[in-house]
Amino acid sequence: MNRSLKQRMKSLLVPVIPGGIMTILIFYLDYFSFKLVEKFILFAAFVIVPLVILLLKYDDKNKQQLTVYAAMKWLQFPAALLTLISVMSSTMWGLEGTAIPGMLSLGWLLFTLLLGIYGLITIVIAKGKAAEIAIGAGLVYFFIGGIWFTLYQYQVDLFNANVATHALSSVHFHFSSAIVPIFIGALGRIMTKKSWYPWVVAIDIIGPLLIAIGMIFSKPIEYVGVALFACNIVVYTAYLLAYLRKNVLNMKASFFLALSCLAFYTVVVISIFYPLLKNMHSLTILDFIPIYGSLHAFGFVLCGLIGWVYMVNTMTNQSAS
Repeated sequence: MNRSLKQRMKSLLVPVIPGGIMTILIFYLDYFSFKLVEKFILFAAFVIVPLVILLLKYDDKNKQQLTVYAAMKWLQFPAALLTLISVMSSTMWGLEGTAIPGMLSLGWLLFTLLLGIYGLITIVIAKGKAAEIAIGAGLVYFFIGGIWFTLYQYQVDLFNANVATHALSSVHFHFSSAIVPIFIGALGRIMTKKSWYPWVVAIDIIGPLLIAIGMIFSKPIEYVGVALFACNIVVYTAYLLAYLRKNVLNMKASFFLALSCLAFYTVVVISIFYPLLKNMHSLTILDFIPIYGSLHAFGFVLCGLIGWVYMVNTMTNQSAS
């Protein structure tokens, strides 16, 4: 990788800043009367994806990989804007039930297809490296999230699942399914080789598929997928915290990565005490969904991505010196 991470960060700074501002407006202005799942999808489009692109490695000698990377970098923000317009057309402009929201969503679908293609290229040239395979799989899952978003915008009932399930599946693949493999892949890049690591990667790739299948066809399958996926995140966070304790390479990276792990464990604690809190305060699962979603999206995912960007920057500078 000849270009430094700082150069890539500078090139992506333009879309990240307005994307972040747009996300704040979407979440806090009453003008954007979106559903919570739609807000999280837009958050992924405007903020999460450009941060993910910062973590990607590419080979200047591989023209296919370099071309796809350049296309992703330049098309991310326009695709995110089309996603916003698509959601606005269906929720604010009275076009729900027409083909227009679905047609506009195709912009994001095509962009996530680029992510998926880049992921497949990464897997092919990984030469068996589990960390790169995990990252490639995460990118492919973004494309699956794009498919679910388009189905949601077209209001298509697939596999007897209602439209709301399509929206939840899209959020699932934009966050947990895509991000956790990328996090585990990033960890694999810096950790010493462990015999159990390839198994973690394999389970991490299979888990999201089981959850998605279970959401549509079978609750027991979904529970198995969630259990496997949660155990994988426990392994990831436990090893990461132990690594950060012994290897303080960058204070900013350590702070954000530790905050990401703390957000995950907070979700676990709230989940454990949910039945008690529900009975004591007459709360329902709908009261907890914003809490779970915010802790996961803004805590675990966003803080984790920021931490890994700082970590990659530190490792790149060390290798260059």
